[in-house]
Formats: sequence, C-alpha cells, structure tokens
Amino acid sequence: MKGMNKTEIPLDPTLRWEWIKYQLRARGTSLAQLSRELGVSDTAVKNAKRTAYPRMERAIAAALGLKPSDLWPERWNANGTPHRIRRRRAENNATYSQKHTAAYDLEHVKAVTGRGGRHA
Repeated sequence: MKGMNKTEIPLDPTLRWEWIKYQLRARGTSLAQLSRELGVSDTAVKNAKRTAYPRMERAIAAALGLKPSDLWPERWNANGTPHRIRRRRAENNATYSQKHTAAYDLEHVKAVTGRGGRHA
C-alpha cells in the first residue's frame, strides 16, 4: 500500500477511531489481530480509543506505518514522547529521581551492606 496522506486523518476522535479501523482492515489486519500479536486482550487495544495508552498507540501507529503523534497529536510531543505526566509514577517521585553521586552511591552501599558507621 502506498504512502498515507496524513491530512486525511480526521481530527474528531470518534471519526479518527473509525478511520484507524478502516485503515487497518485495508492493510489486512484489525484491532483484534493486533491484540493477539501483542498478547493482550481486545479491550487493551481498544482502550487507546478513549484514554492515553502509549504501548497500544505505538502498536496501532506502527501497523499503519505512522508515528503515534500522527494519529494522536494531542497525546504526543513532537519529539515522540507521550504528552502527559503521571504524578504518582516512581520516575516522578523525588526519592527516586535523586541525583546519584559517588558519595550518595557509597552511602547507599554502606547502608545496604551494614558496613557504614552511621547506618550500621
């Protein structure tokens, strides 16, 4: 199938979802087929319709030869990263995002192994 004109992608989310399903069928696949290939439930793939789901968005876009930002520009940054912050995620928690230095790492090792003076 020849290259897709990105201007054909509907802006309305409901129309866009129907367009995605049509384009998948035109390529001989479907959302159900994608779910089987990914080893997830049909519902998992369909969740991308109503909520941000980066893994499924990437899989659907790849099946269409597009980038997720082509299909969901409101969900993706121009650099290809998801456009959202999960406030309760570990990577955003200050205790996990602490900068590691040689001194910090040494203290951590001492605390874990019990070989440090104040952490023993």
